[in-house]
Amino acid sequence: MKRYFPIIVLAVLCVLPLVGLNTYLMHIVILSVMWAVCGMAWNLLGGYCGQVSFGHAAFFGTGAYCSGILAMKFKISAWYGFLLSVPLNVAVALSMGLIVLRLRGPYFVLATLAIGEVFRIFAENVVDLTNGNLGIMIERTWVEKTQFYYIVLGLGLLAYAVVKFITESRWGYYFVAIREDQDAAESLGINTTLYKTIALTVSAVLTGFAGSFYMVYMGYIDPQIVFSLGEISILMIMVVMVGGVATFWGPTVGAVIMVILAELIRSIPRVGVAYQTLFGILLIVIIIYLPNGLVGDFPKIRRMFQRGAA
Repeated sequence: MKRYFPIIVLAVLCVLPLVGLNTYLMHIVILSVMWAVCGMAWNLLGGYCGQVSFGHAAFFGTGAYCSGILAMKFKISAWYGFLLSVPLNVAVALSMGLIVLRLRGPYFVLATLAIGEVFRIFAENVVDLTNGNLGIMIERTWVEKTQFYYIVLGLGLLAYAVVKFITESRWGYYFVAIREDQDAAESLGINTTLYKTIALTVSAVLTGFAGSFYMVYMGYIDPQIVFSLGEISILMIMVVMVGGVATFWGPTVGAVIMVILAELIRSIPRVGVAYQTLFGILLIVIIIYLPNGLVGDFPKIRRMFQRGAA
């Protein structure tokens, strides 16, 4: 059964729009898949390679602005932003890697956080290119959400395939070795800088795809949205932490839970404004009781329910 589980999940996802979901539920599903893509991208770098990044909003925002600027400034379809985001995010990742991959632990975290904020400030001030805090608004390609759903589902399948292929290859073993003990990995002849750069670059490209999709789907962006530390970078980390670090299905499970939870909290009067605080409390609880996430600690959860039933 475990062997055919991905096929079953894919079949269910392919027929999901045919069951008659209303517009709001389709919106929730689309956002869940988009955040699953972000989670899988971050998990490759932070989960498998052990490089915890707080600056992935830089890649997300770059992808979003690639689509937005093409449509607003050059009157070119925003969908071409997916292609443009690849070389730009590769360049951003390589430039970022020259700075942050020399650092370890909290210094690496703070450096990535600072770079993410630099991108936000840059987008706010280069008004001629980005429209500043006024943001970019474009016309959406379709009113119906079904087409958007199948496109983001394709991105999800691409991200899953790329992450699975890399982590099950020789590179994946190198990533885990670097995560567990970088000095020991270097003593074995592993070029840690090279493989950390590969993880960062692939993660950046996949995150940029999600950012481009966000632009064409939502139709509006501004620096406070797509370069946000709390709304983008930290939420990616929470998606992975809740679902399960260094697991294939963890980011997907975490994305579904976080999107649904965010919608529920925002719908509660006077509580919606403090939803980030509630997210923080949830993350603390997860770290204490389920440090490997829902997927990673699923055997522990199952044993708990079995003892309760007994």
